[in-house]
Amino acid sequence: MQETVANRIESQNVAAPERAAGIGVKAVRMAHRAVNLAVLIAVLVLFAVCCYALWDSAQTYQAADAKRYEVYKPTAENEGKSFTELRELNPEVSAWLTVYGTNIDYPIAQGPDNMKYVNTDAEGNPSLSGAIYLDYRNSPDFSDMSNIIYGHHMKKNVMFGDLGLFAEKTYFDERRYGNLYYGGSDHGLEIFAFLKADAYDTDVFRAGAKDTGARDAYLSLLLDKAELTRDISLNDDDRILLLSTCSPNETNERYIVLAKISDAVFEDIFGEDVPGSAWSVDGALGLWASLPLWAKIAIAALPLLLLLLLIFGRRRRKKREEARRAIAAEKSADTAQRETDGLR
Repeated sequence: MQETVANRIESQNVAAPERAAGIGVKAVRMAHRAVNLAVLIAVLVLFAVCCYALWDSAQTYQAADAKRYEVYKPTAENEGKSFTELRELNPEVSAWLTVYGTNIDYPIAQGPDNMKYVNTDAEGNPSLSGAIYLDYRNSPDFSDMSNIIYGHHMKKNVMFGDLGLFAEKTYFDERRYGNLYYGGSDHGLEIFAFLKADAYDTDVFRAGAKDTGARDAYLSLLLDKAELTRDISLNDDDRILLLSTCSPNETNERYIVLAKISDAVFEDIFGEDVPGSAWSVDGALGLWASLPLWAKIAIAALPLLLLLLLIFGRRRRKKREEARRAIAAEKSADTAQRETDGLR
C-alpha cells in the first residue's frame, strides 16, 4: 500500500511540470496568434487606406475631366439648349472656353469673389477640383480690356493642366487658336504669348484696364515678362484674355497664356485628335503622381510589411516546432525515467 501511494505521489510530481509546460506552450501559442492577428489587421487597414487614397484621387480627376461637361457644351446643333440647362443649375455660369489642341474645354463660372470656385464645380457642387472661373472684377460679357480666367493645374491633362505645356516652343507654335462662347455666340481666341508670374504680382493680375495709356502700359508689361510670343495685330480697342494656373515648381508661381478675343471664329484643326487625353495609357503614372506623399509611402511600405509578416510567421512557426520537439523530448525522457524507476 505504501509503495502504491508513493508511486501516485511520484506520478503527480512528474505530471505537474508537464501540465505547467503545456500551459506555457498554450500561452505562447495564444500570444503568437494575437501578434499575428494584430499585424494582419494593421496590414489590412493599411491596404484599405491605400485603396481609398487611389479611389479618392481617381474620383477627383474624374470630376475634373472635361468629358463630364460635354453634354452642356453649346453647339450649332443644340443651339445652346444644353448650356441653358447648365445655367439653370448654376446661374453663375456665363461662358464656355475651348483651347484647340488641348483638353481645355470647360464652362466658365464667376463668383462673388475669387475663392468660391476654387472648391466648387460648374454645377455648383462642392469639389476639390473646382471650376474654371472668371475673375470677379471682370464683366461677364468680356467687355473689359483685360479678362482673367483661373483654373487648377492638375495632372492627367484636366482643368488647366495643359497650360504649362505652352512653355515648350513646339507646343506653343502648334496651338494658335481657341474659342470663347458668351452672349449666345462664339468668339475666336488668338493665342500670342506665354509667361510666368508671381501670384501676388498685382501689376500682372489687373482685371479691366480701361484707358488707352493704362492699356498700353499693361500690355507692354505682359510682353516684357513673356517667355514666348508671336506677332499678331493688337489695336487699342482689342480685348485680351489671361488664362492663369498654378505652377507645380513653386508655390507662388503662375503659368499664364495670353490670347486676343476676336469676333472672327477660328477652325479647330485638331478636332477630336487631342494629344495627351485625360485617360491615356499614362493615366496610371498620372494617378500615382497625383497621390499625396503619405499615400505613396503607405503603398510603398505595404510589400515590405507583407514580407516582414511572412518572415516573422515562418520564424514563429519554427520556434513553435522547436518548442514542441523539446517538450516531446522531455516527455520521452520523463517516461523513460519512470520506466527505469519502476523496474527498480
